[in-house]
Amino acid sequence: MSNENVHKKNKEELLMKQKVGFIGLGVMGQSMAKHILQAGYSLSVYTRTKEKAEDLIKLGAVWMDSISGLANECEIIITMIGYPKDVEEVYLGENGIVSSAKPGTYVIDMTTSQPSLAKKIYEQAKLKDIYSLDAPVSGGDIGAREARLAIMVGGDKEAFDFCLPLFEKMGQNIVYQGEAGSGQHTKMCNQIAIASGMIGVCEAISYAKKSGLEPENVLKSITTGAAGSWSLSNLAPRMLADDFEPGFFIKHFIKDMGIALDESNTMNLYTPGLELAHQLYEKLAEAGFEDKGTQALVKLWEEI
Repeated sequence: MSNENVHKKNKEELLMKQKVGFIGLGVMGQSMAKHILQAGYSLSVYTRTKEKAEDLIKLGAVWMDSISGLANECEIIITMIGYPKDVEEVYLGENGIVSSAKPGTYVIDMTTSQPSLAKKIYEQAKLKDIYSLDAPVSGGDIGAREARLAIMVGGDKEAFDFCLPLFEKMGQNIVYQGEAGSGQHTKMCNQIAIASGMIGVCEAISYAKKSGLEPENVLKSITTGAAGSWSLSNLAPRMLADDFEPGFFIKHFIKDMGIALDESNTMNLYTPGLELAHQLYEKLAEAGFEDKGTQALVKLWEEI
């Protein structure tokens, strides 16, 4: 075994001695936490609805009945929750992670949130000798389930290096992006690219139908060419099957686009594609589809 492999093995063995806590067991968090548990880590979990944790508890996870209790017990804490206001409360609230965690703890927010909030958490955590990383992900429910997420990370490089073996249990494309907030800024780039792309996917599917083609056959041709994208390969088939269950909630995508629009406005950046996608998804939410998956956008071309 090479020296590099020995070093990597030793680092992971050290990491595996740490108690890991996971807060937020939604569509993606459930799978992400499961991968950590099945990799042999000691895992404690907390979520507002305990029923969502039952499957993990059966596999050996330890249920904690409060955020403060989990934070006080664990050396590494991962969060995958809903909105920036939730992130701020969980981290910076009176009984939140920063006030409850011990010095030397690593905290990793994998929620898509505001870059400015990531920096605020980093600064408050540093005052208590807590290492903070912002590490939002992309890949949806499929990527989470198959441990193929793209993970984009901001914070101190040393903290990233220490936690890398843990990230590798949840994803495959893991890139350190820079200082605190950089992970969130990178995720905004990701969401901007998806936003306009989803319009193109819906228009292509609708065009195929209107022109009398078999959309499934069309996808066989265009998914592997220059038009290829994750959305085209993974979400277009769901559109054709009328499967609009969430891999990623429309309400959460609207939240992400709102953050991206605010950041773009702050930088005086013109984003017409993002603005249009935001408007279309808001129209879809107003029609009652906010809890459906982002692929439900195609309904604007068909029913609404």
